[in-house]
Amino acid sequence: MSVSSQQPDITSCPLHEVDTFSADFLQDPHPFYRRLREEAPAFRDPKNNVVYVSTYDLAMEVLAKPRVFSNKFGAQLRAGAAGGEMSQEELAILAKGWVPKDTMLTADPPEHTRYKKLAGKAFTYRKVIGMNDYVTGIVHDLIDGFIGDGRCEFKTQFANLLPMYVICDALGFPRADRERFKEWSDAFTLQLGGVADMKTRLWCAEKIVEAQHYFVAICDEKRNNPGEDICSDLVQTDLEEEGGARKLSNEELISIIQQILVAGNETTSHTLTTGIFYLLTHPEQKARLEADPSLTENFVEETLRMLTPTNNMWRVATQDAEVGGVAVKQGDLLLLRFGSANRDDAHFPDGDRFDITRDNAKEHLAFGAGVHLCLGQQLARKEMQTAFPIVLSRLNNMQLVEAPESFSYVPSILLRGVERLDLTFDPA
Repeated sequence: MSVSSQQPDITSCPLHEVDTFSADFLQDPHPFYRRLREEAPAFRDPKNNVVYVSTYDLAMEVLAKPRVFSNKFGAQLRAGAAGGEMSQEELAILAKGWVPKDTMLTADPPEHTRYKKLAGKAFTYRKVIGMNDYVTGIVHDLIDGFIGDGRCEFKTQFANLLPMYVICDALGFPRADRERFKEWSDAFTLQLGGVADMKTRLWCAEKIVEAQHYFVAICDEKRNNPGEDICSDLVQTDLEEEGGARKLSNEELISIIQQILVAGNETTSHTLTTGIFYLLTHPEQKARLEADPSLTENFVEETLRMLTPTNNMWRVATQDAEVGGVAVKQGDLLLLRFGSANRDDAHFPDGDRFDITRDNAKEHLAFGAGVHLCLGQQLARKEMQTAFPIVLSRLNNMQLVEAPESFSYVPSILLRGVERLDLTFDPA
């Protein structure tokens, strides 16, 4: 899908004239989100026929009806989000790998339930609670790597690495391959992001096939030499079906591992980075947090609400229905604008205001809701609740190198996060 750079005045032009897939729009979609909530909480965009759902209550209504609004949107996403088609070059590259299998994110119950149950064993509350010392050690090790410089690019030197190390250790992947994992994670998210040009999509296809072969090789190794990790568990576990139990296929293994790698990496990385950005651009909130560290958990929830790293998510209608007064036909795509719902003044008073004492911050939809509630949410929280206090205690007098208005966000329909964060500081 091509990305346009021309954008009318979002605050005054007709809603249908706004190109919500443009690079300019993705830098700051919130003026448009506010207009959607006020003028058309459910809005069919005539340019692509997608129905946007923008308020908290309507998003919850859709999430509560998984049989009507399905998560089986994998084919549409891989084809380019809102109606595109894969090129012959992409198809030729992807043919060298395995056919994508819908398991968790792009599946519905009961299939989704069975796959999520298998993957969820690695992310139980009890296991996550016991990871405090382990996560703390990684946080200190990463800071030790740059603290003597008095400056860092926080995204690449810390925020990308913490969740990557944690999820790679959990999967049983060697940390030495972290640069490859980041490339693969980027490829998966860019392919589904809806704004990549053809050159980027071909690069994504190459990297996705490369990742698939790597995952299969790791799984083959774990069958012969299992360890205490997710991949070992997955290759040995039986999937219970109506016809009996069986082992997971390579296609299923690839799908589950891919989702754990990406979901356990990108959203946490974006939230860690943007959380520091929010504190430095809201010094009164930073001072309040430093004076009362017990606010850390709520600060994490408020950061998740304000940023909403999974800013939008798709659904596809399985039957004719109605959402917010808009008729939806079977097969129509809906885009749940979580980033808008999380700033809905009707649910979060003064929703555009960053307030780490907000009493209902945890009611955000950053992790989704219902049957597709993110299985790694507790792990993400543990990483952030552990990391932020240590960062604040060790990097004194943090300052932004660039002016806040110059910051750019990742160009993606689905994900949102600051692209980089250059800091100076005084080592504690």
